[in-house]
Amino acid sequence: MTLHQRREKLRSILSGSACVRPGSVYDAISIRIAEDLGFEVGMFGGSVASLAVLGDPDIALITLTELAEQVRRMSRASALPVLVDADHGYGNALNVRRTVSELEAAGAAGLTIEDTLLPQVHGEARTQLISLEEGVGKMKAALDGRGDPSLVVIGRTGAASVTSLDDAIARARAYEASGVDALFFTGIRTKAELEAIAGATTLPIVLGGAPEAMSDLAYLRGQRVRMALQGHAPFAAATNAVYETLKALREGSPPKALKGLASAELMDRLTREADMKVRANEFLGLKK
Repeated sequence: MTLHQRREKLRSILSGSACVRPGSVYDAISIRIAEDLGFEVGMFGGSVASLAVLGDPDIALITLTELAEQVRRMSRASALPVLVDADHGYGNALNVRRTVSELEAAGAAGLTIEDTLLPQVHGEARTQLISLEEGVGKMKAALDGRGDPSLVVIGRTGAASVTSLDDAIARARAYEASGVDALFFTGIRTKAELEAIAGATTLPIVLGGAPEAMSDLAYLRGQRVRMALQGHAPFAAATNAVYETLKALREGSPPKALKGLASAELMDRLTREADMKVRANEFLGLKK
């Protein structure tokens, strides 16, 4: 599947009538797992990007180059469309434009640009937002930065939990007017808030971090939510598995006694061993 086709697939999800749960992916193996399991789209979150690349918490330490290279690795390993959390775009509106260009070249199907003030400023522990005007400038720069018109650009705001619902709606409407393809909201706490946002906007909605009361896909579909995130449990599960395995080995457990390891069949499938053997036969003459 070409990069253009992946982007068109993401667009078809956003323009469709269903609400899908993206698979949280962060490297070549996790994206292949998501693809093999039938996920329609992958989500590469900023928090797992920081964990996977740096081992650091989500405090905007990862660089654009590091993020783009990880996206490139994933897009090379799998044809699954990936929506990338591009945080604040790594600077001002001009930086946003370059961020879009780099992530497009790396193979992203879509990306989100948010209006959070990042990194945190000295002496201010609370989350802060940039002004609406600066946010609009970032959205316009993002749209100007894409070379492939099918690349999905999504405007993101967490204003509902930082400032107010009214501010979240005002920002969403302004980002919609700028020409973005969809709107991403975090910090939505009640159905009433989601319904107010859906009623005030017209673009497809991507929802992050919604409470359990808003987990019903039929309800979300009715509010024009086309993607609903479920956090990044796969990375936490993988981390725990590695920790417990290394702990057991350190404590003297023999490798053959370890539990929960991937089977040889699963590893062969995820590493595309059969395809590699065909190529080795064809190009290197390694026949068995």
